[in-house]
Amino acid sequence: MSSISRTRLVTAAATTVLAALSLTACNDGTGAQDEGRAAGTSPSVTASHSPAPSAATDQSPSTDQSPSTGSTDATGSSGTGSTGGTATSAKRTPVSKAPSSSGRPVTCEGSTLRTVAAPLARPVNHMLLTVTNTGSKSCYLYGYPVVRFGEAQAVPPVIEASQPQAVVTLGPGESGYASVNLAATDGSSANGYTAKTLTVYFQGRSGNGSVGKGAHPSLPAQGTYVDDALKVTYWQQSMDDAVNW
Repeated sequence: MSSISRTRLVTAAATTVLAALSLTACNDGTGAQDEGRAAGTSPSVTASHSPAPSAATDQSPSTDQSPSTGSTDATGSSGTGSTGGTATSAKRTPVSKAPSSSGRPVTCEGSTLRTVAAPLARPVNHMLLTVTNTGSKSCYLYGYPVVRFGEAQAVPPVIEASQPQAVVTLGPGESGYASVNLAATDGSSANGYTAKTLTVYFQGRSGNGSVGKGAHPSLPAQGTYVDDALKVTYWQQSMDDAVNW
């Protein structure tokens, strides 16, 4: 074979190899990817603009149970992680409540009552005692009034039949009543005298003795006449029940 023929053959072979390499380069996807980026149609461009995973993580409910709060927020409200344990503890601080015993009625006594003594036209020789709760709590008006006219030493007896079915309870501003039989209407009783002062004591639950301070209601300027017929009723919830005796 001549040298010219060999040169042509080598040149043709080289041309064939270069063509094959060019075709392989076009088919390896690199050229298509570059064109796709230029045209803005490649899926990889779309993925590059998708939301970052950290955004989804920030919205995850698990952030409400972050250990930084010290405990799981039972309310499940958002934003706990940003405020830390302080906001969580503020939510859980209980409302201050008064002790349960503060609402229970106390025993009525002179310092929390306004006491008025008024003579009655009917029944004759009777006086009405009216006590009004001036305190902030309800109180129990136990038993009957323990009265002392002037310097008397004896305690007048109570009319047992006047005992109510329940203990009289006075809410703030409410009143209770008792009547006092001052003297016999026919003048048959002895040891009568005119008293210028009156002290009213209040009984406790046991009914033995008195509790707290006594009251000192005013009497008429001329005084009040009493004798051995002196007696009192139990405390009543209504005025009508008190004056019936």
